[in-house]
Amino acid sequence: MAKGKQGPLIIRPITEADYDALYQCAIESGHGFTSLPVDEELLRRRISRAQRAFVASSIKQPGEEGYLFVMEDTSDGSIAGVSGIEAAVGLSEAFYHYHLGKVVHHSPKHGVYNALETLTLCNDYTGVSELCTLFLREKYRKGRNGRALSKFRLLFMTEFKKRFSTNVFAEMRGVSDENGRSPFWDWLERHFFTMDFPRADYLTGIGDKTFVAELMPRFPIYVNMLDKAAQEVVGKVHPNTLPALKLLQSEGLRFRNYVDIFDGGPTVEGELSQLRTVRNSCLRTVKTGVPQDPENYLLCNQQLENFRACQGNVSVQDDEVIVDVETAAALQVSNGDQIRIAPL
Repeated sequence: MAKGKQGPLIIRPITEADYDALYQCAIESGHGFTSLPVDEELLRRRISRAQRAFVASSIKQPGEEGYLFVMEDTSDGSIAGVSGIEAAVGLSEAFYHYHLGKVVHHSPKHGVYNALETLTLCNDYTGVSELCTLFLREKYRKGRNGRALSKFRLLFMTEFKKRFSTNVFAEMRGVSDENGRSPFWDWLERHFFTMDFPRADYLTGIGDKTFVAELMPRFPIYVNMLDKAAQEVVGKVHPNTLPALKLLQSEGLRFRNYVDIFDGGPTVEGELSQLRTVRNSCLRTVKTGVPQDPENYLLCNQQLENFRACQGNVSVQDDEVIVDVETAAALQVSNGDQIRIAPL
């Protein structure tokens, strides 16, 4: 864990008291971060929805729950970042993607063969769990903080696996400029819409998605019909999102030809049980003390409403994990309790 002036960074369920910090994260996240629109009503709804999910103890299968967490700097109580999970998307509102496919135009008689890429509107991720809303404030983008803020979700999903689907996906922010203009959306706007990218992105973020079904082209789009700027960003990520993409790829999530309908950014997916952090995680019994030859691990308790996670330097001995008193207190565990751990 972090030492010196910065206290331990603890990941915990969001509360109403975190609203101001969440709003600031929404401002700092910038254009294209659909799940964090600068909208007070929506952000407060997300907090309330998350709180309901964390106290719902009888859930046996994934539903419309949304889990939202914050990373707290315990030295001063400030919020370092935010991270979320959607248990199952598209159950009551359609969840759209484009599938990048191919069609072949072939005339043997005339010696013509053309394999052309197409974009087809689909709802293929309906019912699948989504990793979402990952944002780390600039001050804390150091060490392994970003890695911890992303990967802990896999420990949470493993610990409470009945609440999530067997597969998981994550949308990566696509290419847009400093003013929020997306080359991909610019083409769609010219031909099918009369609203700019920030407006469309905002409407989706606040849950107003009816315009997608009403205005989006219903037939496959030939990629070679897009202008060159739009073609070049299909399946590409925003430069600020590249580290997050590489992290998820290191877990085993892969691009399977699904892209965002607004900015063309890629979606990555995988089977939860086969992701690296999940496969390498295990339960160990807590023993407080001074770790000998410690290694850096991701740690979480087994509580739902009082979930806590952090990174810590610990030593693993047989069925025990040796943690210092500070780390045990941060996780709200004592000697004899079990925690889930995974190498970080």
